[in-house]
Amino acid sequence: MTEFSRAEVCAAAIADAFAEDGEIFASPMGMLPMLGVRLAKLTSNPDLVISDGESLFLGGTPPLFAKADVVEGWIPFRRVFDVVAYGKRHVMMGATQVDKQGNQNISAIGDFAQPKRQLLGSRGAPGNTVNNRTSYWVPKHGPRVFVENVDIVSGVGPARAKAAGPGASKYNDIHRIVSNLAVFDVKGEGDTVRLLSVHPGVTIDEVIEATGFELSIPAEVPVTREPTETELMIIRNVLDPKTLRDREVPPVTAEATK
Repeated sequence: MTEFSRAEVCAAAIADAFAEDGEIFASPMGMLPMLGVRLAKLTSNPDLVISDGESLFLGGTPPLFAKADVVEGWIPFRRVFDVVAYGKRHVMMGATQVDKQGNQNISAIGDFAQPKRQLLGSRGAPGNTVNNRTSYWVPKHGPRVFVENVDIVSGVGPARAKAAGPGASKYNDIHRIVSNLAVFDVKGEGDTVRLLSVHPGVTIDEVIEATGFELSIPAEVPVTREPTETELMIIRNVLDPKTLRDREVPPVTAEATK
């Protein structure tokens, strides 16, 4: 019997989102995205180009928040915009709100003219979503995050990008939405959020109840794959020996027979 935590399932699901990217700059924002990207670098996609999140391209794959062991290049903030414009990048951002059409909000909650709560601001989200492959990570899936319509559009979903014209839609690619409950894309009818898999121990009904809009649900929804023994070893002994992942997604242990 092999035990694995929900955070480890999420890390493997995030790794899968980057598995087929080839040689591309992976820009994870947040602890679980960073863990998942580094896991992909050490398993399914060794060609990924990763950074320390500040100014360095990494030649190695150090543990979370550890000092870079091998430095491959320099990428100061201004150079990130060159990469954004070029397009060889896959960014995974957080999302305070995601709506039915895959639009994302990290700017503010409430009316645009007088919001109830100020958040990060749109920052790089508009440019990311019209220039680069973009995915989202949601550590606490609930109806206040998965909403019918976001209050303010920061990241642009495919339907809105198409309506804006080819300048916005040509490179728009909302690839995956990974939450602590399930995995989604935005390829449902009418470019809407579609359920791809539910994590071990989670039911489709639980995902529906935690989502504030009607999901596109295929006839058969698989269970998100379990992390392999190799992946668990890498997560636990190489990338996150301090178990920082459990701070973001508290342990929900599942068991599987190997």
